[in-house]
Amino acid sequence: MLVHLPGVLTAEETAALRERLEAADAPWVDGRVTAGHQGAAVKHNEQLAEDSALARELGDAVLARLERHPRFISAALPDRVYPPMFNRYRGGGEFGSHVDNAVRFIPGTGRKLRTDVSATLFLAEPDRYDGGELLVEDTYGVQTLKLAAGDMVLYPSTSLHRVTPVTRGTRLACFLWVQSMVRDDAQRSLLFDMDNALQRLAATGADETARAHLLGGYHNLIRMWAAVG
Repeated sequence: MLVHLPGVLTAEETAALRERLEAADAPWVDGRVTAGHQGAAVKHNEQLAEDSALARELGDAVLARLERHPRFISAALPDRVYPPMFNRYRGGGEFGSHVDNAVRFIPGTGRKLRTDVSATLFLAEPDRYDGGELLVEDTYGVQTLKLAAGDMVLYPSTSLHRVTPVTRGTRLACFLWVQSMVRDDAQRSLLFDMDNALQRLAATGADETARAHLLGGYHNLIRMWAAVG
């Protein structure tokens, strides 16, 4: 399931975050430092050092927005979220076809996170750079994504995906992974569709008793499928 989340950050929030990143000369490092064996061979970008104070501050700001974003909660059903990271592509930088590592260690905690859902939050407007499209392979073929600044896309971490070369300007983005309470993508997709339908029924004032039964079925499916902690 691929889900577009528009306006995760407001235009003002996006501009402020982008300004901080563009002014950060010191803590940018080779993106391969967090890549696995497969990814390192095809990864050519830079990322903000994840142990830097700036990365932690900006990551906390992104997490605060996601915690209040109903569509993110509905689509990802998050159990744990890897601390957001930030990358930039310029001068031909790209990331070849790869699948994200299945398990990541959360820095400084000793805890592991299974990557069920991958997320990219676009921070540069599309007209500020050429190339830099995120290509994600799903059951309907290859999806090409170059979203407005402040928009996020969620997709299964099992997906083969890549970022095309940036030939002009700079592509700035935030990326993270989610360990979902519901591990199976098909089950998450079903629950997401049910939640959306329930919200539409509520908005139209549909039969309250019927909606209560459907809502009970939704939560009972989560009880059946969810693994927490």
